[in-house]
Amino acid sequence: MRQWTVDAFASGPFRGNPACVLEPFAAWPSDSWMQALAKENNQAETAFLLKTDDPARFGLRWFTPGLEVPLCGHATLASTHVLLSEVGLGAETLTFDTKSGPLVVRRAGDRYEMDFPAQPPRRIETPPGLAEALGAEPVEVWAGPYLVVLLKDEATVRGLSPDIATLHRVSQETTLGRGNVGVAALADAGQPFDVVDRFFAPGSGIDEDPATGSLHCILTPLFADKLAKSVIGFHQAYPGRGGDLECEHRGDRVLLRGQATTILDGKLRTPPQ
Repeated sequence: MRQWTVDAFASGPFRGNPACVLEPFAAWPSDSWMQALAKENNQAETAFLLKTDDPARFGLRWFTPGLEVPLCGHATLASTHVLLSEVGLGAETLTFDTKSGPLVVRRAGDRYEMDFPAQPPRRIETPPGLAEALGAEPVEVWAGPYLVVLLKDEATVRGLSPDIATLHRVSQETTLGRGNVGVAALADAGQPFDVVDRFFAPGSGIDEDPATGSLHCILTPLFADKLAKSVIGFHQAYPGRGGDLECEHRGDRVLLRGQATTILDGKLRTPPQ
């Protein structure tokens, strides 16, 4: 069967966040087989698709090298790109049934637009040890599915070299979640985006993720309120790559828009189990 590697939230190759996408299955393989393949691929996520009676509707599951996750934006965008641009599906809108509910993705010019649930965070006091783990002083700290730390400026976000193990522990103790941490700041004047951010995800088996849709389900309602506007440009400043997302806050939903580029089209020689 075929497998593609796609750079998501990327205007060209070797940018954004790579994801592996398998051609749709008629029945789910075993969880252990999907996890083993995700570990073999060693990308942030491997996406598995399931056919349904509706040619524009698919089951979708995401695995990191270490575990299955309930929501992944970049691998959803990559899956859409594969179905529409590689497989040649004729639909303009796709629906994915996932552990986070139905997710709708549509073409939007030269980009794809994903309709995801908004996850507004709550403001909290700075947890003990967080500044030391980051190597920077938080301006504000917010908690949702991930810990979110606002920093003073773009240079601070870009210059971070955190203690990943300690950051994981502090976040896990604070949110009672996996222990992942997003950081963000307003972009410098003159940048083509409003906010610069990064995402450290040791709780998902990834020290740092290059471009993360689920993080922006938290950041979008937060910055929509701070900037008093609904459409926000984000740049996720993973060193050496970088990903770009345009996000729109619509009540309890977030629309995430981005591009994708296919890097690899291969044949998987190990049959599913």
